Amino acid sequence: MQTSETIHPDKSIDTVLEVAPKAPGRAARVTELDDSYVIHGQHANLLLTFLECGLFRIKLFHGNKPEFKAATVAVLSEAFQPVKADRTESPEAFEFRTSALRLIVEKETFALTVQTPEGELLMKQPTLSWTTRGSLSGSYVMGTDSHFYGLGEKTSFLDKRGERYAMWNSDVFAPHVPEIEALYESIPLLIHMHQTGTYGLFLDNPGRTDFDMRTHPDLFTIQCTTGEYDLYFIFGPQPKDVVGRYTKLTGRISMPPKWSLGYHQSRYSYMNQQEVLELARTFRERNIPCDVIHLDIHYMDQYRVFTFDKDRFPDPEGMMAELKKLGMRIVPIVDPGVKKDPKYPIYREGIENGYFCKKLEGELFIGDVWPGKSAFPDFTEDAVGKWWGEKHKFYVDLGITGIWNDMNEPAVFNESKTMDLDVIHGNNGDSKTHEELHNLYGMMMSKATFESLREQLGGERPFVLTRAGYSGVQRYAAVWTGDNRSFWEHMAMAIPMVLNLGLSGIPFTGPDIGGFAHHSTGQLLARWTQMGALFPFCRNHSVIDSVRQEPWSFGEETEAICRTYIELRYRWMPVLYTLFHEASRTGMPILRPLVLEYPHDPQVTNLSDQFLFGSSVLVAPVYRPDTEHRAVYIPEGEWIDYWSGEKHAGPKHILAHAPLHIMPMYIKAGAILAEEPLKQHADERTAASLTWNIYASGGSSEGTVYEDDGITYGYEQGAYNVIRMSTEAADGGMKLAWAYEHTGLPDADRSFLIRIKLAGFVPAAVEGLQRLEAGVIDREQSAAGWTYDEAAGEILIRTADTPQQILHIRA
Repeated sequence: MQTSETIHPDKSIDTVLEVAPKAPGRAARVTELDDSYVIHGQHANLLLTFLECGLFRIKLFHGNKPEFKAATVAVLSEAFQPVKADRTESPEAFEFRTSALRLIVEKETFALTVQTPEGELLMKQPTLSWTTRGSLSGSYVMGTDSHFYGLGEKTSFLDKRGERYAMWNSDVFAPHVPEIEALYESIPLLIHMHQTGTYGLFLDNPGRTDFDMRTHPDLFTIQCTTGEYDLYFIFGPQPKDVVGRYTKLTGRISMPPKWSLGYHQSRYSYMNQQEVLELARTFRERNIPCDVIHLDIHYMDQYRVFTFDKDRFPDPEGMMAELKKLGMRIVPIVDPGVKKDPKYPIYREGIENGYFCKKLEGELFIGDVWPGKSAFPDFTEDAVGKWWGEKHKFYVDLGITGIWNDMNEPAVFNESKTMDLDVIHGNNGDSKTHEELHNLYGMMMSKATFESLREQLGGERPFVLTRAGYSGVQRYAAVWTGDNRSFWEHMAMAIPMVLNLGLSGIPFTGPDIGGFAHHSTGQLLARWTQMGALFPFCRNHSVIDSVRQEPWSFGEETEAICRTYIELRYRWMPVLYTLFHEASRTGMPILRPLVLEYPHDPQVTNLSDQFLFGSSVLVAPVYRPDTEHRAVYIPEGEWIDYWSGEKHAGPKHILAHAPLHIMPMYIKAGAILAEEPLKQHADERTAASLTWNIYASGGSSEGTVYEDDGITYGYEQGAYNVIRMSTEAADGGMKLAWAYEHTGLPDADRSFLIRIKLAGFVPAAVEGLQRLEAGVIDREQSAAGWTYDEAAGEILIRTADTPQQILHIRA
């Protein structure tokens, strides 16, 4: 028997109509509304707000009343005081001018053009259209000189020209390959660099959005399938300017606790209390620095969050006490899925208070994850976030100050791999479907976690690590790049992923060192640890059925290499910590693509296998097996091989010799890198000494160190120091000077060891200091003085740490 379904119209392709997308039509007039402008079209209107001279917001809307409020919590509207533009009108267009740009709206087509004040083309948006089903799309001119960056943790190479990506937070265990369009993070910021300048486009829409730089030869498109077309134009003219303005818009990282910048060790899973303690003891016995051990899901009672399995972890208090003595911290995983169990207090409270996600008709959304059937908190509601955050007291009472948020895309074990799209989020009274808010879920979970930990920790800084996020997540959490593989290709791919995350405003990032799934090898672990030791987030993590990949797992050679580079990270902690401070002030990433520092160099627009650590350390990892040489691009300036001291003048390519124990690294002439004595963990007390390595080729150099207590928020009240060190050539010798630009910490009774490399002359005297025998000056307890290491070509000076000093070094 057949029913009327047999003749359902969707079964006949002849009845499918191609409906042309709708457009605003002719731009008829402009009116002012508060600090904004409304450009009235025949079929839709555009809200235009200049947040500053080089940043404006355009929002398509219908009707007479635009919504001024930012679309999501990603935008920090209070960071800006809107500015007025000079407005003119001609028969063909409306024009808005600021000191940084000109925005022209063509009356006939509603096309938008952005130019420099001198009239050079920056951006052109020929069309802005929508369909009756709610999809909106904008097209933008793309030239042969166009290069694209940002978009978060996307796979493939650094330059995203020729690619297409979806912003839809997705749990992707496999495959992580260039053709994957969506991963865990959705950062809808596209940075477009071309000959005239660089600008960014940020579409603040947490539903699915698509960025297509592939389909059309001379256009790229930005599309959203639901919600609003709420777009921010962010002018450079340099890439650094775009990153700075974007992070002013969406927020910057606050200073993390220093221990979180140390080395982290993880596995899915360390199965019991004894294994965790043995792991910690082994790190200390082998003298491999480590600050953190992560606990994956097996620490919980049947995967119930806010519990410990009493058989596997019978005495978590005792475990934490021993780890504290060893200088180790625990970061446990916390997932959003709450096991459906009426005897489970978290589930009961959530049900009784209406805290879990529901359908419009009131049906509770239940999805399968690790605990089985589970409910999911509605983090878009402030009350739910506060409730969830308060539950972390369970961990805080044990001395835990860091949390790992996973599965928060949210991941669900069903056909769609996530929450049903018709689930309704309360959104503090402005309810929306999950389809409209999907990409916000993970960030809102991390926000609730971070804010509650900060409140509970009594002035200590919390650490939150998240897999899923949206623009602005950098305010709350570090990000790792998810379930990668122990493939050489994945090691290589991690570089552009982390670089683009940094350009997307998220500086605290890194991949799982050694690869999460599959099986690592000693050679791969050694090479990956070399690279990972300089990544902002540094964690070794592996899956349950893989070979073990702790640093000592592959024998003495691999262990020694891993130890050397992990030690380098800890010795360079003053450099790393200062870079985090810079990120907190300016939004600049810690790990940088060369194009950020050298945007006019055509050799670096898609350079994906090298990076800069800050601005003055060039790193070229070896990412292929059985490889002892690799090509390295040296940009303009003079660069010194970190290992050999050999000088290279760029721009040029060189062939670097890199046996297994060497990762090619080069220091820019004029850089100053500070080191501290080696520690086994960030809070370990060592000799009070700071070493300044001055690469003074040419005589002039400059460097800064930022320091605070590393654990509290005292720096917000001025409890920090900033020390600036410099040298300059003088009378055939050199003048060395330093000064505390800000002093907010108690006076430190410590010494400075100053190593001046490549000074270009043999010193005869350092005024005011006696000459010491070689070898004596390296000792922290050495008296003040100086010496010259002829073999290394270094001037060494030992002196007290004073508020300011000028030393004249005579040739």
